[in-house]
Amino acid sequence: MSHIGKWRLFFLLAVLIAGPTIQVKSARGQEGPRPPQSVPRVFFDCRGARCDNTYYRTEIDWVAWVRDQQDAHVHVIMTSQQTGVGGREFLLDFIGNETYQNYESRSRYQSLPTDTQREDLDGIALTLGIGLAQFATESGFRGVVQIDGITPVQGVNANADTPPEGILSPDEVQDPWNLWVFRINANGRIEGESSQETQRFSSGFRASRVTPTWIQRYNSNFSSNSREYELNDGSRFIDDRYDWSVSARVVYALAEHWSMGFNSRVGRNTRNNQRIWGQWNPAIEYSFFPYDEATRRSLTVFYEIGPVYRDYFDVTVYGEEEELRGEQALTLDFSQRQPWGNASIQIRGSTYLHEVERNNLSLRGNLSFRITRGLDLNVRGEYSRVRDQLFLSGEGLSNEERLLELKTQQTEYESLISFGFSYQFGSIFNNVVNNRFPGGRR
Repeated sequence: MSHIGKWRLFFLLAVLIAGPTIQVKSARGQEGPRPPQSVPRVFFDCRGARCDNTYYRTEIDWVAWVRDQQDAHVHVIMTSQQTGVGGREFLLDFIGNETYQNYESRSRYQSLPTDTQREDLDGIALTLGIGLAQFATESGFRGVVQIDGITPVQGVNANADTPPEGILSPDEVQDPWNLWVFRINANGRIEGESSQETQRFSSGFRASRVTPTWIQRYNSNFSSNSREYELNDGSRFIDDRYDWSVSARVVYALAEHWSMGFNSRVGRNTRNNQRIWGQWNPAIEYSFFPYDEATRRSLTVFYEIGPVYRDYFDVTVYGEEEELRGEQALTLDFSQRQPWGNASIQIRGSTYLHEVERNNLSLRGNLSFRITRGLDLNVRGEYSRVRDQLFLSGEGLSNEERLLELKTQQTEYESLISFGFSYQFGSIFNNVVNNRFPGGRR
């Protein structure tokens, strides 16, 4: 038998062996999940913390997950924000599409700062499942899921103002910490080669207390960095530095759309030529939308004014060893999260009171826009006109300091722009999860 004939025989045997196996797998697949047409089609829209699509698809397998919003019966938008105790509150908005466009619902889940990632995912999956079950029940998907009413405690009127026995109202909770939350962190890193070595160490402490009326946050940070490089002539360049800062923010809810308070900070910043610096800025903010809508849409105006003190390592380009100046800033901040995508823009202007020509104007924006089925456009841009670098050293910068960015360089502007698009096509469904061969993923 020729060499080619042997390969033909081998290929024929492989097909005969594999053929029945493929047929059995296909038949089993048809006997498994119910057809996607008879279950709710869900588009999950999440960018941020705990956006684990694979986990939710695995845990909630009685819906059809689709990869494009236009193919969905319900569009789920998940956003999150930090809570006063350091956990996160996840908001899930359920928005009906096409035939179900009048459907709207919201669910929320709060995690604790001590929860693990798995505990967060389990809580979100349960909240998401309940919300989808409610949509399926109210939208007429028969036989998919059923929600039974919760039976009130025997002898208690469900409409009564007093909670049933065993359920505590917020006023009855005894908190020995009086809502204060504390956190301590520290980390270090050492890297080395034959020609260079880097050591980094940082630590921090945070205390916060958040109520519906007040926000108090206090932070302190310390960092130490040591770098050593061998140069071409055999000499060694060594840079040792440490920085620290202490900050405080106190905010009072003045009215439904108004807030007032102050920001203060004191610290050491070697890169910006500041042996010690400090500021105290009273501030006021107006929100055009209610604050409880901040995760979906927000438009605020923020104004602050106050003194800034700096004591310099080197005499500045303006001949100052230390100075006390007044500074003010106005910030307009807009963000929106909608079914068509996300958009945010921030405009900030600041100026010194003693010389308004010393100012800084910055514009930052992000856009993620769903143009049509499967086609998304992403744009990010930043631009700052810099006229307020009073702290620059009058001694100039060495080549090493420039290349390693050890000190801030004089500039007239800073800019950044990034853009791109993505396009997906093919099957509209996104249900299958296969976790085999995890080590081969990159």
